[in-house]
Amino acid sequence: MKRALIAGALYFAGAFALGFALGVLRTALVEPRVGKLLAVLAELPLMLTACWFLCRGVTEIVEVPATAGARLAMGLLAFALLLAAEAALFRLLFALRPLDDFVADLVTPAGLAGLAAQGLFALFPLAQGRRAAS
Repeated sequence: MKRALIAGALYFAGAFALGFALGVLRTALVEPRVGKLLAVLAELPLMLTACWFLCRGVTEIVEVPATAGARLAMGLLAFALLLAAEAALFRLLFALRPLDDFVADLVTPAGLAGLAAQGLFALFPLAQGRRAAS
């Protein structure tokens, strides 16, 4: 289980760094032209593809067992860390607005699209574990 938790932390860190970089570009360059929802929908395939390969690399390097428990632990830890980091960044970037505003943003169409993608992100280790086991 230790390997799964280390991998979850690394998976989160890589995804967060990439998401931050893409988010800055999306917000500054794409969103003003097409709106928030279309900008998020344009970013998601890039982010999910990158996270698929990031997940594969992390699980191979850390040698996470292909068991459902280990892979779920990895994905759920990465997901929890991602949500916590996004909430903290939201508070920091938006002058310490309350977390209610963060949650309200999550239930917009763009927020729900992002949250759905994060759900897939959390399941990638499990999906790849099933492929490795077969």
